[in-house]
Amino acid sequence: MLAGCSSLYFPPPPQVPLLTQKGEWSASMHTNLSQNTAIQGAYAVSDHLGVMGSASFLHTNKKKEAVDHDFAELGLGYFTRIADHRVLEVYGGYGGGRTKRVERTPTEGITRTLEGGLNKYFVQVNYTSKEKKSYHVLGRDWPLTYGTAMRASYVTLTDFHLNRQPAFNEDNIFFEPITYARVKLVGPLDAQFISGSNFGLKHRKFLKASNSVFQFGIIVNLGGQEGEK
Repeated sequence: MLAGCSSLYFPPPPQVPLLTQKGEWSASMHTNLSQNTAIQGAYAVSDHLGVMGSASFLHTNKKKEAVDHDFAELGLGYFTRIADHRVLEVYGGYGGGRTKRVERTPTEGITRTLEGGLNKYFVQVNYTSKEKKSYHVLGRDWPLTYGTAMRASYVTLTDFHLNRQPAFNEDNIFFEPITYARVKLVGPLDAQFISGSNFGLKHRKFLKASNSVFQFGIIVNLGGQEGEK
């Protein structure tokens, strides 16, 4: 969550398009209670090669702090279908953006300003570990599927300024495992809930794993193979 943490890294949700064949595409939008919002898309350029991209942003202005965070990612990877109802994806990619935090108190005004650039290299594995079930609620069946994603990211904080003065840059390695659940709403449109954690493998002051992955949103997949995913 946003409150009470000083990390300048806000992880976007790992994208899980679950591509199955050439020409399929996936689009999604996710957000959370901290207003960290991500718009994502993926496309299968062949029967086993997929590309994906995302843009995330967080802009808040509260009594104790203001945050401006903009980040984008691009990934390339391999996907394959396992048996009839499972999909395995492996992606690698790069991301970059800018982040700024202004901390203040009612009596002193602005007490600290932190800003810098972010660069990121990541590898990610997606796998549907479901079994698909349907729940009968409100007079209709709601098909539900489950999945997991494991992401490892190397993130660097560059051009870092503390109170407008140059400061030491930082780096960290983050491990971001998540689980997700999808509920089919209508046609190719699904609702998705993501819950996960964020672990930093290095001890850092400003680039640490203070913000976990928690998102909810909607997904649409078109052009895929028949069957559950």
